[in-house]
Amino acid sequence: MEDQQIIKTLNKLLQGQYMGIHSYESFIKKLDDSSPLRSMFITIQKDLKYHAELLSERIQELHGTPETSEGVIGKIELFISENIDRPHDEKEILKHAIKGENLYGIKMTENLVRDKLDDKSLNLVHRILDKQREHVDTLKSKLHSNN
Repeated sequence: MEDQQIIKTLNKLLQGQYMGIHSYESFIKKLDDSSPLRSMFITIQKDLKYHAELLSERIQELHGTPETSEGVIGKIELFISENIDRPHDEKEILKHAIKGENLYGIKMTENLVRDKLDDKSLNLVHRILDKQREHVDTLKSKLHSNN
């Protein structure tokens, strides 16, 4: 497997982590300081930052240059979600976060990495995906406890 293809794939995943970091930043800003959701989102955002760090390190191990943002398409998607599809109350914010984790975080990652990574990179991505699935479970649990 060619390192350049692995680096390219890992960089796309890294851009996705940056999208998630910025999405959670937007959610956090919308929540009151007293909201229990706020601290949950801060914790998830810290995980995403850690995942970005791990992906960056792996890219550098492969002698690549890690991306430093979500890229143009990611910025457009963030703009649309923050300004057009903007959730207002905590329940909507939770649903939006769950959708983002499921669709962009998990499903797109699974499709992106299929047959494109070496074993070490794939193991890293599986650890990240496991943590993202935990995020979804935590968010769903919080959503259902608010009903």
